[in-house]
Amino acid sequence: MNLQQQIDNDLKESMKAKQAQRLGVLRMLKAALKNLAIEKGGPAVVLEDSEVAAVIRKQVKQRQDSIESFTKGGRPELAAKEEEELAILNTYLPKALSADELAAIVKAAIAEIGATSKAQMGLVMKAAKEKAAGRADGKALSLEVQRQLS
Repeated sequence: MNLQQQIDNDLKESMKAKQAQRLGVLRMLKAALKNLAIEKGGPAVVLEDSEVAAVIRKQVKQRQDSIESFTKGGRPELAAKEEEELAILNTYLPKALSADELAAIVKAAIAEIGATSKAQMGLVMKAAKEKAAGRADGKALSLEVQRQLS
């Protein structure tokens, strides 16, 4: 079963169990997936798991930005709602890399590229992103690359 089918099944289960919040999050996710499928050639297009994961990561990033904004704006109730939605979305993403695993990937990418200065950061980031395969946040990856190139 691919990721898109799993989301469809979980959507149906949420309807049956009357889990309103989970249902709302999954409906928004399904709409985003359908929009991507339409862009790719029509609503019947089956998306690859990597494409589905990219859409989920985009939704996660939106939630993280909202949480930050609501917290700064003094709206903890809205931030809490976004955190609950974020937890639901995170169940569909692969386990994130630990700090040690991230450092090892960046070190390998630097060795592969032969980078010696921050001027080559873009090349290292590209290689490290491919190796991380979506299991690392871009911000954390960037900070680690900067740290190791300093």
